[in-house]
Amino acid sequence: MEHITLLLGIVIVTALVFDFTNGFHDTANAMATTISTGALKPKTAVAMSAVLNLVGAFLSVEVAKTISGGIVNEDGLKTEVIFAALVGAILWNLLTWLVGLPSSSSHALFGGLIGAAVMSMGWSSINGGTVVTKVLIPALAAPLVAGLAATLATRLTYRIGRNTDTKATAKGYRAGQIASAGLVSLAHGTNDAQKTMGIITLALVTGGVLNPGANPPMWVIVSAGVAIALGTYLGGWRIIRTMGRGLTDLQPQQGFAAQTSAATVILASSHLGFSLSTTQSCSGAVMGAGLGRKGGVVRWSTATRMFVAWGLTLPAAGLVGAGAEFLTKQGPWGVAVTAALLIAGSAVIWVLSRRNAVTHTNVTDDEIRDDMTTGAEPAGVVTTAIAAVQPPPAGPLATVGASSDDPVKATISAPTTTTTGAMADPARPATV
Repeated sequence: MEHITLLLGIVIVTALVFDFTNGFHDTANAMATTISTGALKPKTAVAMSAVLNLVGAFLSVEVAKTISGGIVNEDGLKTEVIFAALVGAILWNLLTWLVGLPSSSSHALFGGLIGAAVMSMGWSSINGGTVVTKVLIPALAAPLVAGLAATLATRLTYRIGRNTDTKATAKGYRAGQIASAGLVSLAHGTNDAQKTMGIITLALVTGGVLNPGANPPMWVIVSAGVAIALGTYLGGWRIIRTMGRGLTDLQPQQGFAAQTSAATVILASSHLGFSLSTTQSCSGAVMGAGLGRKGGVVRWSTATRMFVAWGLTLPAAGLVGAGAEFLTKQGPWGVAVTAALLIAGSAVIWVLSRRNAVTHTNVTDDEIRDDMTTGAEPAGVVTTAIAAVQPPPAGPLATVGASSDDPVKATISAPTTTTTGAMADPARPATV
């Protein structure tokens, strides 16, 4: 009994560590666009997001109930399985944070839980119907729905404001962007904080502290909310840079449309008990906003790497969770070895991250050193094709790099030297 009590305490602490990593891993969901457009200072943005994440944790327990009593069968489930699942989720969160990819903390948790449960009790321990309807289908639908909504909202926003002065309306859109970012943070608290509540509740059920099907106790809700708020306040600056600068260059109108669309999808899913990925919803909305602006560029190579990370999250976290469960079921020494490997792996990732540190002081720098988030990426095939069918601007051709004291450049760039249609002077030969 003492061993079970000690193990249960270890699981609860590990779950709160996962919640902490979830906070700084997913800060970008709410605040990346707000920071990149200059609507809020970086530290102010993450502080606001942290407070609203804490508030959101108290608004609902539907997602927590889905996790604690839906994905895996509670009968015969051991506390060691939950510990192994958390190990897989934490390591995947840290690895994707290191490379600056906004992967799903939710799917990392689900993958670790499924892998550990299968290793412990076989495939019969998994409720396949719940996994399909409340995890896989929302995973596919959320980024598509959020992206489409953001595309339409961006186009509508620009159409409504087409006759207004851009500088005059930018301030209003930034204010709206702050409000919508707060809504995303609140929605994130109602969805992601509950996942840790659910996993702790499941651990308490396996330890005999709670009855199956019980709601999370108040101390679980408070501790999960505080943990995710603290992680959010620290800020996952590497992922914030990818979301705010690596996928597309956002204007205030686009940021407002993206965040409003994402918040709507997340809040609707929380109400229905769908444990969807807020990361996928927000990333889809950012790409949709990028496509919604005429001439907007989406950096598809970064997006492709992100899609690959999404697809690998469930199986990768599942494999790590299964390996951790293989060790933990060997007995106390296996639990100790698993904990040691988790600490060592986390330390190595942290040391690697310090080689090219990203903080609130350089998160919006134009010169980006990480290959994963480079802002100098050339336009892709889709963007090039869209640009090719857009009409060129009317009027004289703009001079590029020419000045009045450089007669050579001035001659080359003068409109009379072109050979394009009506721009050419038929009375004079073209200058090459």
